[in-house]
Amino acid sequence: HGRMWAYTVGFTVLPHVGGFLGWFVNRKEIPACFEKLKKPSWCPPREIFPIAWTVLYTGMGYASYLIWNDLGGCNSKAIVPLSLYGAQLALNWAWPHFFGACNLKMALIDILCLDGLVIGTMCSWYRVNKVAMLLMVPYLGWLAMATSLTICIWKDNPEQKPGKHE
Repeated sequence: HGRMWAYTVGFTVLPHVGGFLGWFVNRKEIPACFEKLKKPSWCPPREIFPIAWTVLYTGMGYASYLIWNDLGGCNSKAIVPLSLYGAQLALNWAWPHFFGACNLKMALIDILCLDGLVIGTMCSWYRVNKVAMLLMVPYLGWLAMATSLTICIWKDNPEQKPGKHE
């Protein structure tokens, strides 16, 4: 049981690692870009994002543990569900880098692909563990808001070019 506890913690913490690294690498560039962008009135305050991502990463990380555990670890049955999860996690971690570079078009492409991968992940998890799939629902809801926000920002800031901060 001690080993399972370590797996539970490891899977739950994993999403936070990439999220923290993305924040750390871009902690100066993102505010410099993001503050200058025209944003819709419904854009959440910047302070909300780390709180939301902490909750969401914890839920998705624990959900991935449930899937891994229910499928008996890393085996042929786990390839598709865990690969979809890993791919969406990679796109999730990449998204802030595009805002750090003020590359709004790539941020938009990334988040649209991310949406599709999260839906695919949830569909692949549904038959394995419904609780795990339901733990992804808040994440999908937040992504819907973030996608809408990214679309509005991309549309309302057409002059932004990659790497240019004015």
